[in-house]
Amino acid sequence: MIKAKNLFLRYTREFYALYNINLDIEDGESVAFVGEDESGKTSLLRIFAKLEKATKGELFIKDIPIDKLSYKTDLQAGYVPASPVFLEKKSVYENFKFALKNWGLNDSEIESKINQVIIDYSLEKIKDTKIKDLSLDEKYILSLIRLTFRELDLLMIDNIFDGVNEATYEVALNIIKTLKKKKTTLIVATTKEEIAKKLCKRKIYFKYGSIVDKLDEND
Repeated sequence: MIKAKNLFLRYTREFYALYNINLDIEDGESVAFVGEDESGKTSLLRIFAKLEKATKGELFIKDIPIDKLSYKTDLQAGYVPASPVFLEKKSVYENFKFALKNWGLNDSEIESKINQVIIDYSLEKIKDTKIKDLSLDEKYILSLIRLTFRELDLLMIDNIFDGVNEATYEVALNIIKTLKKKKTTLIVATTKEEIAKKLCKRKIYFKYGSIVDKLDEND
């Protein structure tokens, strides 16, 4: 699924956000990127999501070079960032409708899918609420629910569990497990070992922009 060779990301001459990253992630694998804030986890996910461009090195997803990869035609990918992205002045319903329309569904399909998730996730009370009036926890849950509209080849989740309440924590875990189909490759960036253990079968540790064998106990 993903192969990175000698990947670097440099923001200034002195500062490397990523330094000589080499890794392989297989189709359908569940992998946790574990490390403290600013250890390189988010930077690497953003490169995978084509939101950043590596300074040098090679990256292939599904054997396609990242600069030639299209997430519209080559594979279905979902990315949940630490800062959720929505049309803030639009309602929950309108945001779902916008996403589904963008993915090419017709009005009847859109209506059916939205009504189903409203029932499945008990969204009746907030479906007409503007996103800007919701809490960060609610936005995280809606970000994950929005991805249930598609069958994903690649699911990337960036450090959404720091600071969420216990109810959000449990709901988010359950939705991620629902999204993780047999063919879906899951990558979760987290500071928490417990999240890595609950969601992923393999852990890759990050420190100061590099992959390391393990983290110190006080890291």
